[in-house]
Amino acid sequence: METHTLSNSHGMRVRLLEHGCTVVSVEFPDRNGIFADVALGFADPEQYKTRHPYFGCVVGRFGNRIANGRFALDDQSFELAQNNAPGGVLCHLHGGIVGFDQHLWNVAPRTGTNAPSIRFQRVSPDGEEGYPGNLSVAVCYTLTEFNALEIEYEAFTDAPTLVNLTNHSYFNLRGEGSPGDICGHELRLHASHFLPTTAGQIPTGEIRSVSNTPFDFLTPRCIGERIDSDDEQIQHGGGYDHNWVLDQRSATEPTLAAEVYEPESGRFMEVFTTEPGLQLYTGNVLDGSCIGKRGAAYGRRTGLCLETQHFPDAPNQTGFPSTVLRPGERYWSKTIYQFGVR
Repeated sequence: METHTLSNSHGMRVRLLEHGCTVVSVEFPDRNGIFADVALGFADPEQYKTRHPYFGCVVGRFGNRIANGRFALDDQSFELAQNNAPGGVLCHLHGGIVGFDQHLWNVAPRTGTNAPSIRFQRVSPDGEEGYPGNLSVAVCYTLTEFNALEIEYEAFTDAPTLVNLTNHSYFNLRGEGSPGDICGHELRLHASHFLPTTAGQIPTGEIRSVSNTPFDFLTPRCIGERIDSDDEQIQHGGGYDHNWVLDQRSATEPTLAAEVYEPESGRFMEVFTTEPGLQLYTGNVLDGSCIGKRGAAYGRRTGLCLETQHFPDAPNQTGFPSTVLRPGERYWSKTIYQFGVR
């Protein structure tokens, strides 16, 4: 498998893999100018072919969960692969048994940008993992001179289908493989509501205020401050594994969704997106079985994900933004991970 490197004049480097359209590493300096790789993953690219916790990959056709692996579209019922069972309840997760993360993507020339950029593309055939329609998908990664990793998603279909794409990178701003966990990272989320879930981690349909809950990150807080509270929703996820409803959204211009700061290194990351939601996942089920690039075992909460997305189980929730794509329509989404130091 071939890896591809994007770099800028400040020394920042991002390595990408065709398998799973994967972000393998993100290297940038701390406040003292010392570089570290802040993305969890494997040293050997072949390991990405094994089952793993979706390190760095693009997930689809539908990122996150669909209840019972079933949905109806235009009065027709569809059954998807069921590959996840939180709380003992089967569901469809991140595109199924062989989702986008387990396919080899094609590399295509990228034009129209002055920054280092690469375009990955594939066709998901009709019936793949149970989804209808042939779906043509492209994902473009661009690294700017402002230390921003931009990700653009585009898709077209020949039959009505579902699309909800995201990147599943895990970050640790001290550097992957560093001792300890991410609970000391300070987080701000620009979201005054979140989606409570059942014990099976499927949204109930309620859009709940974060006020007076452990889900209030409207002002910066340490992630670990309330991660082990007795709140029912925290218990459902074993920590944070929920979708926040972003307060501002533009379908054409990414807006600020999240800010993460790591005090020891001084590194920070800002997330901008055109998506209506963001899933915070704090690596609650990482168990040390995956060995990282520096030889350290990835234990519980050694990385965090900020997955920009439409809402989980949207096909079965009439009050959520639609994830249906029809022939003649263009699916397009953009997310930016902006890195810096204080």
